[in-house]
Amino acid sequence: MPKSGFVALIGRPNAGKSTLLNWLLGEKIAMVSHKAQATRKRLYAIVMHREDQIIFIDTPGLHEKERLLNKFMLEEALKAIGDCDLVLFLAPVTDDIKHYERFLELSKGRPHILVLTKIDLVDNAKLLAKIAEYQKYQDRFLELVPVSVKKNIGKEDLLDSIVKHLPEHPYYYDPELLTTENIRDIYKELIREAIFENVSDEIPYESDVIIEKIEESSTLDKVYAMIIVEKPSQKGIIIGKKGETIKRIGRDARRLLEEFSGKKIFLNLYVVVKKGWTKSKKELENIGYVF
Repeated sequence: MPKSGFVALIGRPNAGKSTLLNWLLGEKIAMVSHKAQATRKRLYAIVMHREDQIIFIDTPGLHEKERLLNKFMLEEALKAIGDCDLVLFLAPVTDDIKHYERFLELSKGRPHILVLTKIDLVDNAKLLAKIAEYQKYQDRFLELVPVSVKKNIGKEDLLDSIVKHLPEHPYYYDPELLTTENIRDIYKELIREAIFENVSDEIPYESDVIIEKIEESSTLDKVYAMIIVEKPSQKGIIIGKKGETIKRIGRDARRLLEEFSGKKIFLNLYVVVKKGWTKSKKELENIGYVF
């Protein structure tokens, strides 16, 4: 009997969960941004490690904010903790240990591996000092695994550690699958990534993308998408002077979509204002954030 189970990626905003997921999967399916709170919904990715199947759940970062959308994001992370067989808590090596201590309060004793990330940022002495800080909680975590995505360090060790703690179970999904997400959701997230990388301040957090239509063929996907924002001034910023900003967003998004799909992409983007959408339960559910 192989091992098969669900593993939630948990950490503070911008801890590198989506980057780690893409690295473990060997494909880019999760939105990555240097800005915090980019991930909004759970995303499932399937990694075959030798004969065993790991279903990773990428989650929004653990944070507290009053906006209704942020409350939805926190609930998504907490649901993933409750539903999974194992948690990976991502702790960047430069982080204060208080983030892990808060996770311990929220996780209510869920079995977890502590993943010390971005170890390429420090020398060996600082790495050992940080590991020593976490040792006072060694009875709370199953293992501590240091990794660096940038230097490609620790991938096999981490996958081996995960499988060790999963139950014996038949595969949940076809081993050929990379994700349970549909193409619309992946395209939406990649367009959102382009917005995050091209527009600053609060605008990325008060914007979203609705995929209205995809026309697929073997060599070309035609994607028609709407960018929504909260204020007319944000619409002007997204479009930019003489349309330069939305052209740049479109160009970067098209590149991401083509890298993922292996096809040529025709992308049509336009912008609409939906006042207060991040604070309206009805609007959030219309966009796909179901409470």
